Amino acid sequence: MIKVNVISEEKSWSKKIKKKELLFDKIIKYFPDKFKFLNQKAYLTLLLSNNKKIKVLNQKFRKKNKHTDVLSFPLEKKISNKKEFYLGDIIISFNYMDDPKNLTNKEFTEKTVKIFIHGFLHLLGYDHINDIDYKKMQTAEKNIFNKVKKLLN
Repeated sequence: MIKVNVISEEKSWSKKIKKKELLFDKIIKYFPDKFKFLNQKAYLTLLLSNNKKIKVLNQKFRKKNKHTDVLSFPLEKKISNKKEFYLGDIIISFNYMDDPKNLTNKEFTEKTVKIFIHGFLHLLGYDHINDIDYKKMQTAEKNIFNKVKKLLN
């Protein structure tokens, strides 16, 4: 089981996604079993932010003085085998999700869910530094999104 603690510090998120906590709790339930931690309780925090905040965090932790779509901070390098554990934090920038500005709420939500999945996989140790890792991560993203998109329709 995975529990997502959603924190929104950018008011614009509420205009695009009405029930944020419910959305992320629901989509996690649609993840393929291998990503659900069926015999454990895993927790993560999702911070719905903006370009200004994500740029500060990107500079502080990655030494990159620019904003980005998503940052992930896993608590551990390896997934715990404990009954209960904390996975880490995901931060998503509203400004990236809301580009282009003419996205419908449904398109915005789909884009946000895709980037949430991307950030979630980083918490699990996936990366895209080389082509092999990129393909593995991309395949996992597609597999998860294909399960989740039923909920979004």
